[in-house]
Amino acid sequence: MSTTTSEMPPPPSAPANVAARAVDARKVYGEGDTVVNALAGVTVDFQAGQFTAIMGPSGSGKSTLMHCLAGLDELTSGSVWIEGTNLTELKEKDLTKLRRDRIGFVFQAFNLIPTLSAEENIVLPMSLAGTKPDQAWVDQIVSTVGLQDRLSHRPSELSGGQQQRVAVARALASKPAIVFADEPTGNLDSRSSGEILTFMRNAVNDLSQTIVMVTHDPVAASYADRVLILADGNIVHEILQPTTDAVVDFMKTFGD
Repeated sequence: MSTTTSEMPPPPSAPANVAARAVDARKVYGEGDTVVNALAGVTVDFQAGQFTAIMGPSGSGKSTLMHCLAGLDELTSGSVWIEGTNLTELKEKDLTKLRRDRIGFVFQAFNLIPTLSAEENIVLPMSLAGTKPDQAWVDQIVSTVGLQDRLSHRPSELSGGQQQRVAVARALASKPAIVFADEPTGNLDSRSSGEILTFMRNAVNDLSQTIVMVTHDPVAASYADRVLILADGNIVHEILQPTTDAVVDFMKTFGD
């Protein structure tokens, strides 16, 4: 006797021009009266070679979405894809390998190893993986972020902006499918912030990199190709070719 199932078939894998996608992504914390729907069924694609900023009020779900997309947190239901791979079906060992090989990370804290030089920090993920870096690619990244004369310096010998440039270079060095940046300019002054955002913009324009950045800063968001606005776990608005004023004007609708 045959049996039937009410489960929907899995969505198709992402087409070649999509670096990451979420399909009906839901994340629930707590239960009963304390339940929080951090993500309430988000479906979104992130095109390869595009710079996307994610914004929203505190508690809107923007960091949760990024962490689930990056495989740092598990969805309650739905699926997340990096290129053609469904992260929600991977075993922990395979997920760890995918994060190492296919995903780059840039955080508000620079997370550099203080005893290593800038160059050693940049190639560290590949050193740990036992793989040889593509030196021509690394040289191109170093040139893009303007670190040619700082490679032998340790983090303590670098300014905050230079340390974050090393962190950006490290995220790009393994040729990831996508780079996730969580408030990457949060610890920087306005000049250093502008430098980092310009370097990230150049990585998209010149190196065809894909970047998804969570930020609360409308100026930072204006460097992106598009801005996704989240509220209450849903994408409520999209701004293409954003300007600082356009982002500020929309964010005002949320009030204080």
